[in-house]
Amino acid sequence: MSEMPVESIRQVRDHLADVVDRADREDEPTVITRRGKEVAAVVPIELLRRYQQFEEQEIIRIVRERMDGSEPGIPLEQVMAETLARPE
Repeated sequence: MSEMPVESIRQVRDHLADVVDRADREDEPTVITRRGKEVAAVVPIELLRRYQQFEEQEIIRIVRERMDGSEPGIPLEQVMAETLARPE
């Protein structure tokens, strides 16, 4: 997989349309930095949708796993925290 482009907020501001076009046409995310720190990304919409679908499936899997177990119930907030803490 190729290295993702990394641009500062100022660079992105100067040519936002190009960054969006790159995500749309080339299916390539662009990482955005502020003062040298990665803070956001412009990603193809399908990538975002796949991530959201994966996240939903993972939540459902954890809930089913916990419901099938013999242990007492676990609050949904804890399930969400565990899901969000897992590496992709």
